[in-house]
Amino acid sequence: MVRVENRTEAERRLAGGLFALLDDVAAIAKVAAASLDDVAAQTAKAGSKAMGIVIDDAAVTPRYVVGFASARELPIIGKIALGSLKNKLVFLLPGALLLSAVAPWAITPLLMAGGLFLCFEGYEKVHELVAPHQPAHDAEVDAAGLTPQQMEDSKVAGAIRTDMVLSAEIMAITLASVSEPSFWMRAAVLAAVGIGVTLMVYGAVALIVKADDFGAYLARGRSIAGRAFGRALVRAMPAFLKLLSLIGMLAMLWVGGGILVHGLYEFGVKAPEHLILAASGAVGAFFGALSGFVGWLTGAAIAGVIGLAAGWVTALGVAGASRLRR
Repeated sequence: MVRVENRTEAERRLAGGLFALLDDVAAIAKVAAASLDDVAAQTAKAGSKAMGIVIDDAAVTPRYVVGFASARELPIIGKIALGSLKNKLVFLLPGALLLSAVAPWAITPLLMAGGLFLCFEGYEKVHELVAPHQPAHDAEVDAAGLTPQQMEDSKVAGAIRTDMVLSAEIMAITLASVSEPSFWMRAAVLAAVGIGVTLMVYGAVALIVKADDFGAYLARGRSIAGRAFGRALVRAMPAFLKLLSLIGMLAMLWVGGGILVHGLYEFGVKAPEHLILAASGAVGAFFGALSGFVGWLTGAAIAGVIGLAAGWVTALGVAGASRLRR
């Protein structure tokens, strides 16, 4: 009888310990779920702020596969995507975390320097659009003596170098957007944004560069509607690529200008940001249900004008420095 009672008591204790363990596991799961929710929220917030650069990245990349056989387009994009992931996760993520731990005061100046670079690049594209000129050094001449593999490697290397600049700006914007002080939270958000942006950009680029092949495939089909859609897709792609390039150029200017304005705000020069907010609200108020979109468009346009002006001043400085060196 005593043995039965002792066994029953032991079973009760075991059951109680098991329920306590399950409660602990449930509590840990809730904390983990909350942390994942925080990462997702911070990632969405940071990703939306970097969207202008993402658009420009997607607009710039298709030109790196121009001139190659159709069968090499996706492998080239794959190489560039892997290089982009390496840029973000191996070099930029540890650098951003180290910077935030050692010299957080340097984030805003570096962000503004990147914004100024975007403004300069955007201004150069506008200048080329308004006053086209022949480049002094023809890249086709350089490529004349290269084998196809050497040419491909050169294009991929150039794309990855360009991606490093845009990726650095994306990661800097992400770091500045993360409000959570936890080291691991910042690391998780930076990694999530880096992987997500890379998949989004190069997935979109792959679809863009293969769209004309898909259109040609449909144009050879049996369906009348399919053939018509395929021919229309092939004809539309050159215009779409030009439109995408234009959007990328505008994105450079509005993102770069916006970064400069916000950086000035952080340093105590608050008038430009207040002016943009006031103008956005005033213009948007006239459009009712579209007030949010029109307000955003107004703010982006003002930031773009500021970015164009900053790019022009930077171009003058670069030209002056070049003359001095000569």
